[in-house]
Amino acid sequence: MSTVLSLDDVGQLAPAGYYIALRIGFAFPVEEVNALPPQWVEYYTRQRLMLFDPAIRWAYSNTGVVDWNDLVSDDPKGVLGKARDYGLHHAITISVFDGNSEGQRSFGTFVRSDKPFIDLEIKLLSAFLNRRHQEMAPPTNLTEAELSALRMVKDGMRLKQIAFELKVTEGAVKQRLKNAKDKLGAKTSTQAATMAAQYGII
Repeated sequence: MSTVLSLDDVGQLAPAGYYIALRIGFAFPVEEVNALPPQWVEYYTRQRLMLFDPAIRWAYSNTGVVDWNDLVSDDPKGVLGKARDYGLHHAITISVFDGNSEGQRSFGTFVRSDKPFIDLEIKLLSAFLNRRHQEMAPPTNLTEAELSALRMVKDGMRLKQIAFELKVTEGAVKQRLKNAKDKLGAKTSTQAATMAAQYGII
């Protein structure tokens, strides 16, 4: 296994499942991967356990790593005990925040059913989450002209309307949107506007 982990490697280290949320802003993460057991996800969602989950509460107010065993005293609704009924016996949650002005943090929960995580596994998973958090950072090289065009796309305006509002040609708007798409790695202008909104830059 390489020291630069892939999602496949994460699956080997956390064979009972994992959940990763990258760059959570006000409400939603920029990217989310849920590989926890489907039966647990269904029960967790149906019972609205996120509202009472001590691991989620910890992830939003701390950085570093916590073993779920250390959260049991802060679990009046028994969420973690119920998780064990679904095979989530040994779990850690890792939370990352780099002081960014958007206030975006990333966290992951990693689970085994056979044995606790060892220090090396925790270090590898922490390095993976930190790397993915940095990779998902919003680009800083979009111009104000590109951001203005994206804001208008987000508001549902058409090319002709955007050109009229900005007092430029449609060709100029197309170029601005193309530049923005390239910088964001988006396929369409709508996707670029959505990504920019998720990043909190428009």
